[in-house]
Amino acid sequence: MSDVGSAPWTRGGDWVNVVAGAFLAVSPLWVDGGILGAAGMVVIGVVIVRLALGSLATPGAVADEWVTAAAGVVAFLAPWLFSYAGHNSGAAWTSWLVGFVVLISALLTLPDSRAVFRRQHPA
Repeated sequence: MSDVGSAPWTRGGDWVNVVAGAFLAVSPLWVDGGILGAAGMVVIGVVIVRLALGSLATPGAVADEWVTAAAGVVAFLAPWLFSYAGHNSGAAWTSWLVGFVVLISALLTLPDSRAVFRRQHPA
C-alpha cells in the first residue's frame, strides 16, 4: 500500500524546494547582488534543485532531506557569506526568503522520508 508521500515524484515539500531552488538560481536576472552574490545564488539554487530532485526520486533518502535543510541555511546566510547583504536588499531578501522556505519545507518533509525509510528497511 502506497500513500502520497512514499511514491516517487509525489512529495509536495520536495516540489516546493525544486521551485524555490530554481527561483534562487534565476533570480540574479532581476536582482543585483554583484558578481559574487549572483554566482552564489546560482550555485546554491542549482544545488537545492538537485537535492530536491534526488529526494523526489528516492522518497526514503533521509540524508537528502537533512542536506537540503542545510542548503536552506546556506541560502539564508548567503547575503553575508557572499557580501551582498547591504549591496541590494532585493537580492538579500530573495536569499533569506528562499532559504527559510527550503529549510522549513525540508524539515517538514523529513518525517515522511523517515517513515518510507523504515518501511523499506525494517529492523
